[in-house]
Amino acid sequence: MYLLFEETGKFLAGRILSEADTSAQVELDSGKRVKVKATNMLLKFEKPTPAELMANAQAVAAGMELDMAWEFAPEGDFAFAELARDYFSEHATLEQQAGTLMALYDAPHYFRRAGKGRFKKASADILAQALAAIEKKKQIVLQIESWVKDLSSGSCPQPIRDQLYKILFKPDKNAPEYKAVVEASRATHLGPLDLLIKAGAIDSPYQFHWKRFLLENFPKGTGFPKLDAPLIIDELPLSSARAFSIDDSATTEIDDALSVQGLGSGTVLVGIHIAAPALAIATGSPVDAVGRMRLSTVYMPGYKLTMLPDDVVQNYTLQEGRDCPAVSLYVTLDEATLEIKASETKLERVHIGANLRHDQLDAVVTLDWLQDPIFEHDIDPKPLQHKREKLSFLYKLAQDLKAKREVVRGKPENFNRPDYNFKLVGNEGREPDGTEQVQISVRQRGAPLDLIVSEAMILANSTWGSWMAELGVPGIYRSQASMLPGVKVRMGTKALPHAGIGVKSYAWSSSPLRRYVDLVNQWQIIACARHGKTAALAAPFKPKDAELFSVISSFDAAYFAYNGYQNAIERFWTLKYVQQNAITEIEASLFKDNLVRADHLPLVLPVMGAQGLPRGARVRVKLGDIDLVSLDIHGTVIERLDAEPEALDADEDLDDDTVAGPIAIAMDTTEAEATDTVAPQEATAAP
Repeated sequence: MYLLFEETGKFLAGRILSEADTSAQVELDSGKRVKVKATNMLLKFEKPTPAELMANAQAVAAGMELDMAWEFAPEGDFAFAELARDYFSEHATLEQQAGTLMALYDAPHYFRRAGKGRFKKASADILAQALAAIEKKKQIVLQIESWVKDLSSGSCPQPIRDQLYKILFKPDKNAPEYKAVVEASRATHLGPLDLLIKAGAIDSPYQFHWKRFLLENFPKGTGFPKLDAPLIIDELPLSSARAFSIDDSATTEIDDALSVQGLGSGTVLVGIHIAAPALAIATGSPVDAVGRMRLSTVYMPGYKLTMLPDDVVQNYTLQEGRDCPAVSLYVTLDEATLEIKASETKLERVHIGANLRHDQLDAVVTLDWLQDPIFEHDIDPKPLQHKREKLSFLYKLAQDLKAKREVVRGKPENFNRPDYNFKLVGNEGREPDGTEQVQISVRQRGAPLDLIVSEAMILANSTWGSWMAELGVPGIYRSQASMLPGVKVRMGTKALPHAGIGVKSYAWSSSPLRRYVDLVNQWQIIACARHGKTAALAAPFKPKDAELFSVISSFDAAYFAYNGYQNAIERFWTLKYVQQNAITEIEASLFKDNLVRADHLPLVLPVMGAQGLPRGARVRVKLGDIDLVSLDIHGTVIERLDAEPEALDADEDLDDDTVAGPIAIAMDTTEAEATDTVAPQEATAAP
C-alpha cells in the first residue's frame, strides 16, 4: 500500500511500512523513512508506483484549465477528489485526482485552502484582482528583460535615466528599474556604475555629483518656506566703536567685525562684534526650525546653499553703513605688552564703517605695509583710509596670540601650504552646470588679513567658551584631547581643552548666520550677558539638556556630509581646470607612499614610479586620464626635481585630502535574482 501526503508544502508519495490511528511510517523511493501525521495523509493507493503516480499527476495538473476548474467548483468548500470528478468524469482516475490536488494547491488566486485536501474557490472580484496583478507582474518582467537588453547594448532607457540617483544611492530594490540595472550588470559583468556610464545614463559628471548630494541631504529640494524675519525689539545702546568686517567678496552672511579704540593711550580696547540673530530668533520658531534642519551653509565653488534665507540673513548681517545689533566682546590690552587686562561682553548696536574684502586687499595689506609706517603703495584703496594703524595693531596682536597658543600646542602651526580660491567665470552666483571656465588662484595661509580675523575669532570663541563654563551655562564645545596621531576633534557639552588650537576651551560662537551650533551658543551667551551668575536658570538650554546632544549629533552628521561634498566638488573643478588648460605634467611632492600633492594646484593623486623615493621628495609627474565621475586621476613619476627632500611636518599624514576612490553605491548585484519567475502566491488578493 502506498500513500500520497503533504510535507512542508510539498507532495510526496511512498510505501506504508506501518500505520496507527494518528500517523504512519512511510518509506520514500530514496530509502528515507518519515513519520506522517494523519492530518497530512491525502491518498492511499496500491497502483501505480509512487514515482509513476507523481509523474502522471504533474502532467495532469499542467494540462488543467484553471478557469474551467473554477467554473466547475461548487460555492462552498469541497474536497479535491470532488472537483476531479466534476472536471474529468464521475470515474476520475487516481492520477487525475492527484493532479487536481496539485493544480488547486498551486493556484491560490483561484482556490484557497480550507483544510485537509479541501478548498474554496475565490470570489469573482478577488479572482479578477489576482489575475490582473499576475498579468501586471508578467508585463513588468517583460519590461525588465527589455531594459536589460537596452542597457547591455549600451543604451539607457529613459525611465532608468529618470531614476538614476535613486537607483544608485537610495534604491527601492523592488522597483523594476533597479532590478533591470542589477540584471544587466550581471549579464555584462560590469559594475552598476560602469554599466550606466557606458550606457550614457550620466550626461553631466557635475550634475551627477550635485544631484547625488541633493538626494542624500536635501531630498525635498533646496528652497525655503516663506519666512518672516523676526525683528530685534531690544533697546540696545549704540557703541562708541566704529567697526569693520573682513571677508571674501562672495560673502553675504557677514557674521563678524572688529574695532580698535585707544591707540596711543597705553590701553587699547579691541572689540570683536558678532551679528546677533539670537536676539530675534526664538528657539522653536519657524526660522529656528529651518536653521536646525539645514545646520550649516554649504559652500562650493561659484555657489552656496545658505543655512537661512537671504532675506532673513540681511536683517542681521553686519552691513556696511548700518548700526547693527551685535554681541560684542571687548578685550582691554596693555598697548605695549599686549597683555590682556580684562574682557567684557555687551549686547549693543555697532556702526559698521566698512566691509573689507580679502580678495581685493590681500595684495595691499602686506607685511611691509603693516610694519613699516613709511612704506607706501602707489595707491591705497579708499576702504583702507584711516585703518592702517588699527590693522597694524590687530596684526601685531594676532601674531602675539598665535605665538602664545603655539606654546600651549607645543609646536608652531604649519602655514606652508596655501589655500586656493575657485572662480567660475561668468557664473555670478547662479547654480553651476559644470561647463563653466574655472580659475584657481592662491591665497597663502596666514596672510595678514586672514591671520587678524582667525586669531580674533579664536579669542572670542575661547573666551566665551570659558565664560559659559564659569557661569554653569552649557554650550557646544569643540575639543581635542591631544595632538597624537588619530586623536580627533570632537563636539560635546563640556568645556575641555582643544590641543590642536592651544586653548583651554573652544565654543564656536562667531558665525551664527552660517552655523547652527554658533546660533545655539549665542543664545547661551546672551543669557550670560543678561543674567550673569543666574544665567543657568534663564538660558534656553539647561545642563544635560537632551536637545543639546541632539543638535550635536545632527550637526556632526551634516557638517561631515557638507565638507565631504565641498572637497569632492573642489576636486571636480580642479580636474576640470587641468582639462581646460591642457595640463599634462605637474610638479609635486611625495607625502605618503605613492601619493603626491601638486605644488601649484589643490590636487592629491596616486602615482607609479615613486618606489624608493623619500617622503618630501619633489617630482615631476605625467598625468593620466581623468574620470570626472569617480574624480579619479593617476600619474607617473618621470623625474626627480631635488637632491634632498624638504622636511615635512608630521601632521601632514593626518590631513583630510580628497583622493578619489570608488563611488559608494547602494546596490548589491549578489542578491537573489531580480527577475524571479512570477509567483502567483505573491499576487493573491486577500479574500
